[in-house]
Amino acid sequence: MNRLIIIGASGHGRVVVDIAKHLGYRNIIFLDNNSEIKECAGYQVIGPDTMINELDGDIFVAIGNSQFRRKIMERECNRLFPSLIHPAAVIASDVKIGKGTVVMAGAVINPGTEIGKGCIVNTSSSVDHDCSIGDYCHISVGAHISGTVVVGDNTWVGAGATVSNNIHICGDCMIGAGTVVVKSINEPGTYIGVPARKKRN
Repeated sequence: MNRLIIIGASGHGRVVVDIAKHLGYRNIIFLDNNSEIKECAGYQVIGPDTMINELDGDIFVAIGNSQFRRKIMERECNRLFPSLIHPAAVIASDVKIGKGTVVMAGAVINPGTEIGKGCIVNTSSSVDHDCSIGDYCHISVGAHISGTVVVGDNTWVGAGATVSNNIHICGDCMIGAGTVVVKSINEPGTYIGVPARKKRN
């Protein structure tokens, strides 16, 4: 199996490297723009992400910020970005998962669903049947997306949030932790509460 170059040597990077090891990667290195970080999960951090052109191997962007994930994946669009799926995730056979997406332990993705590129489907979250999750989304720990939901690009669904059936959430939204979405959201912004309401400045 190819070398895996993980960009981002934070806590998220530690989770990603654990999944990569489960999937058989043995030659793993990290890049991080913080020069004070020298290792992650026992693996060497050899320099900033600008070193990527000097290195052969698959690339995975282990950065929580969707804008950074998008920037690096678009910049390195000719490289291979594998999807990393933990063996303890439960994924229906017809689910489509985009490049550079990670699906963590305990996640459930049900039939007819499509997950975009550069996404995070975090620990013990669930995405039910016939959903469409856009590019660079983050479905956080313990969040639950009900059936036939559309989530637009760059949207973050916070820890423990719930999205009811047949909902459309536009791109560039942040759904706060524990929020319950019962109506479609058509305006970018931050939404909190039960039921979800847009947070005003």
